[in-house]
Amino acid sequence: MRPAAALSVLEQQVVACSECPRLIAHCRAVAAAKRRAYMDWDYWGQPVPSFGDPDAELLLIGLAPGAHGANRTGRMFTGDRSGDFLFNVLYQTGFASQPSSSSRDDGLTLRNAYVTAAARCAPPENKLTPEEMRNCRPYLERELDVLRNVRVVVALGKVAFDVYLSILRDRGRIASRAAFVFGHNVAHETGLGLPLLISSYHPSQQNTSTGRLTEEMLQRVFEQARERLARTPALRVGVHP
Repeated sequence: MRPAAALSVLEQQVVACSECPRLIAHCRAVAAAKRRAYMDWDYWGQPVPSFGDPDAELLLIGLAPGAHGANRTGRMFTGDRSGDFLFNVLYQTGFASQPSSSSRDDGLTLRNAYVTAAARCAPPENKLTPEEMRNCRPYLERELDVLRNVRVVVALGKVAFDVYLSILRDRGRIASRAAFVFGHNVAHETGLGLPLLISSYHPSQQNTSTGRLTEEMLQRVFEQARERLARTPALRVGVHP
């Protein structure tokens, strides 16, 4: 099955997922109550699928949908300040067709990039249980199997960083996660035939409003990703066992 078709099937399975009753209940409750500014919106209110270029060489991994962002719009990083911050940088570095994203049908497309997350449901207070993380991990694993052109992975936040490394460890591609220390715009060589891993602070409002993460800092992450893609041979890589 071609990547686009395989990802389409996976997207449908993500949307239909009911593995985590607490998260499903929260997503629906937020969709019913809404936020005053979005009272005229028909909230998505269910698990949010990933999106992007099926042949992408760059993979971005975030944490989870925002309650009034992706849980409202139905597309990862769309409709909140985190997404505005991220997509503007992706546009400036050539990975997105426009600098902002307000809805899943606003015309934005990703160029040689694919956006996913460690979890597909908006969690209460932005906190996921270990069981919920385990329940959602197989979706990311299957995406890694389908996205065989990926040569650079950008982990947005330590949770995404740890989840990705745990997949490499459990598949026997790295011996341990201990050798990889999270830091902003740090490149991690994970092994022969594996994508380069770049860790980054998450573009959450908490990080961007306090100055912990600036637009310039995030832009450097994707400039580094583009430089690595330009100088690295397009070999068949992946995290397959």
